[in-house]
Amino acid sequence: MTDILMPALSPTMEEGVLAKWHVKVGDVVSAGDVIAEIETDKATMEVEAVDEGEVTDILVPEGTENVKVNTPIARLKDEGGAAAPKPAAKTEGAPKAEAAPAKAEVPKAAAPAAPKSENGERIFASPLARRIAAQNGVELKSIKGTGPHGRIVKRDVEGAPQTAGKGAAQPAAASTGSAAAATSGIEPRKAQSLAQMGIPDGSYDLIPLDGMRKAVARRMVDSIQNVPHFPLFIDVEIDQLMAVRAKVNKMLEPQGIKVSVNDFVIKAAALALKAVPEANASYTPEGIAMHHNADVSMAVAIDGGLITPIIRKAETKGLAQIATESKDLAKRARERKLKPEEFQGGTFSVSNLGMFGIKQFTSIINEPQGCIMSVGAGEQRAVVKDGQVVAATVMTVTLTCDHRVVDGATGARFLQAFKPLIEDPVAMLA
Repeated sequence: MTDILMPALSPTMEEGVLAKWHVKVGDVVSAGDVIAEIETDKATMEVEAVDEGEVTDILVPEGTENVKVNTPIARLKDEGGAAAPKPAAKTEGAPKAEAAPAKAEVPKAAAPAAPKSENGERIFASPLARRIAAQNGVELKSIKGTGPHGRIVKRDVEGAPQTAGKGAAQPAAASTGSAAAATSGIEPRKAQSLAQMGIPDGSYDLIPLDGMRKAVARRMVDSIQNVPHFPLFIDVEIDQLMAVRAKVNKMLEPQGIKVSVNDFVIKAAALALKAVPEANASYTPEGIAMHHNADVSMAVAIDGGLITPIIRKAETKGLAQIATESKDLAKRARERKLKPEEFQGGTFSVSNLGMFGIKQFTSIINEPQGCIMSVGAGEQRAVVKDGQVVAATVMTVTLTCDHRVVDGATGARFLQAFKPLIEDPVAMLA
């Protein structure tokens, strides 16, 4: 007999949601067969079998949350081997996990704070569905799920009527949030401190943190506390870039490819990193890691947090390829379908809020990268050229540097290499 364990799908993963089983008891699997889907704090990924044999037990029902890494989730009888006797409880539990997960006995790995129906049975719902329900004051026990095995999903809670008036719903939300806080690593006193600061209990809804939000919070706090960082600001004119972009998109229109300003920024940043390799570096206790390629991470806002998929070897790729890859990565990031290697291991980050009209901002460094670039909106500004005041489309770019790796002079040289590439982008088309 072989236990199938909850896999660690990334170096930082400690637990996940067993979202879906693709096998059932009695199925025979081969190495490489997809047997389950796991939701982590960043993505939903498929799990492949590493051994051959017959599935004899499903130990963790689909929809179970907070399943710790290396927890047995199923059992496999080796091909040609004999199955060990099954304990009575597991013999009864496995079929129930397939037929009606909501009634299955939930193992200790499941989150104690998960919502329950009036008879005490656990209600299975996706993290997104629970979050929307909490925001809208909807009680999950009043909803019939249409997802796999009756699981409540996003479409079930969107537009669902509130089950209680605002006055009644708020204390319930706060109470649920406190219970979730106790099991999600948030100390209850953190929520209670709002009352100590003059915000009374019941005057707010407390939305429990999901895995992604907790991971983002942890990484950002670590970065801002541990990385000595400083910003450098520069203005770049993008009138020529906009003109070149229009021509390039007209040429690529038959192929269905549209290049964005951010694609130009990624390409220019990659070329600048190759011109100033000292900026393409990471701090380690053993020394400064000088990266061979410009693997540019691009910040993508998704429901519940942020993720940074990577354009690998961006310095070697044309604008059309970067545009195609960035569009695909952003789409799959929002669907949480990225593989770990697609969002881990970048050497430099680009965060663009220009599409929201943000003029200028400073980003927090994405460790262990040495720099992150923040891109603001292009806008018409008055500039002086040859002694004359004229209008130009100007974009403010901020480079946040890890001072252990990139000092002021190195950061300035990088921006000096970046600026002409953006202002005269024809060089990037070669």
